[in-house]
Amino acid sequence: MKPFLLLASRAEDAAAEDEYAAYLRYGGLTPEQLRRIRLEAAPLPDLDLSMYSGVIVGGSPFTSSDPPDHKSPTQHRVERELAGLLDRIVEQDFPFLGACYGVGTLGTHQGAVIDRTFGEPLGGVEIELTDAGAADPVLRGMPRRFTAFTGHKEACTTLPAHAVLLASSQRCPVQMFRIRQNLYATQFHPELDVDGLVTRIDIYRHAGYFPPESAEELMEAARRFTVTEPMTILKNFVARYAT
Repeated sequence: MKPFLLLASRAEDAAAEDEYAAYLRYGGLTPEQLRRIRLEAAPLPDLDLSMYSGVIVGGSPFTSSDPPDHKSPTQHRVERELAGLLDRIVEQDFPFLGACYGVGTLGTHQGAVIDRTFGEPLGGVEIELTDAGAADPVLRGMPRRFTAFTGHKEACTTLPAHAVLLASSQRCPVQMFRIRQNLYATQFHPELDVDGLVTRIDIYRHAGYFPPESAEELMEAARRFTVTEPMTILKNFVARYAT
């Protein structure tokens, strides 16, 4: 089979490795089946999409809706490179799954309103599928309501008319959407289990996402959740598009 491509942008090695391991585990993939490129480390090389089964974009410290003068040169470069790649992905309706940062990147590319209106703190959230979501093959086997982990400064306030809303939550109305037939973005993290969230809290305790002194409390709160359903999305995405 052709490998999938994971585009990552976490600068912390521990976080990057934990994220990669999660996509391998829940996608049922080997390292040979999931090539990773760390966008924050170097410019994106020329990519031949025909060499891949699909493209996955992981989470990111970047916030798409920040004012341009608040963005680092690295963030500007990564956004330009992803926008150019999305030009081709959307044109070809090439299999794409963006997790968290996928909403900011694919949403911005497609004309969605992305801002800080519906940001969510780190923690578990009840997600509800729409009728379109319940019928979508990438969500096959998912219950209509399930718990997933979120933690984001920005979200989609208004979807473009051609997007299909697949999932929502009480606090954040756009938790997952689809463009055309094969392009997906989730606001929640389909790769993140309890151990993964605890690891990220520990890694990012001094990164400004939350007060450092609250890290232990956040870890304890994370351990109270049972999060097993979102990973089905990765399994379904791989099964549907592996070529």
